[in-house]
Amino acid sequence: SFTVLRTSWREITWGDNKNALQYLKNFRPQNEEANHIRVLLYGPVGAGKSSFINSVNNVLQGRMTNEALASNTTSDQSFTKIKGSKGNFYPFVFNDIMGLEDGDGRGVRTDDIKNALKGHVKDGYKFNPVSPLSDGDHGYTSSPSISDRVHVLVCIYSANAAQMNQSVLQKMREIREAASELGIPQLAILSHVDEACGETERDLKNVYKSKHLKKKMGDFSSSLGIPMNCILPVKNYSDEIQLNSDVTTLILSALRLMIDFGDDYADKL
Repeated sequence: SFTVLRTSWREITWGDNKNALQYLKNFRPQNEEANHIRVLLYGPVGAGKSSFINSVNNVLQGRMTNEALASNTTSDQSFTKIKGSKGNFYPFVFNDIMGLEDGDGRGVRTDDIKNALKGHVKDGYKFNPVSPLSDGDHGYTSSPSISDRVHVLVCIYSANAAQMNQSVLQKMREIREAASELGIPQLAILSHVDEACGETERDLKNVYKSKHLKKKMGDFSSSLGIPMNCILPVKNYSDEIQLNSDVTTLILSALRLMIDFGDDYADKL
């Protein structure tokens, strides 16, 4: 068919998830002062931030779980540690900020995200869309440790979403600029790739052959200014009742890059 390229435009090894899993199980931050690598997820409402955290949880536990399912409507900065099989925790954590919404005074404020990047925002703090957090407030950490800081910023956007709303795009750019000023590495995840492309829904291995998804990633790259090699397509676990090797391959490939980017940054702090 015309919608699928003959060869993949990006190399990825399907089916060998054992190595990637082992790598994550053995992972320890290079910087001994960092207890963990902190990944901050942001993106429009409904882009699949909590589903992504949930999917990572499934993959690392080796079974379906539903622990991390947080409601997207609350404005808490949710904080998720991922448990290992032996009951210990992996040395990386996820923070998920409430979705960015259209208009001022709705959704999370960019000032708060800048504070979060620097490690000033306590886990579980309830963001107030009307007034940003400031020094002296209950949820404010005045002298953040290396572990409090964000080590990698990840934007999650749905491949199925309509044209990106200008006001949301503007907020996303502000967040990116704030992270760039701090030197924080950035990645993006394009979620719901199966819903956006029939060929990929039929066979997830077509994800890097789909012309439609390649164009989607290119558009996303130019509108947000994130290079193509920092954008990863993912299908989150949603209606499955058991793990699927191909779904897991894409999640692991995104996760591994996040952890490596974050680790390199934390090592310089």
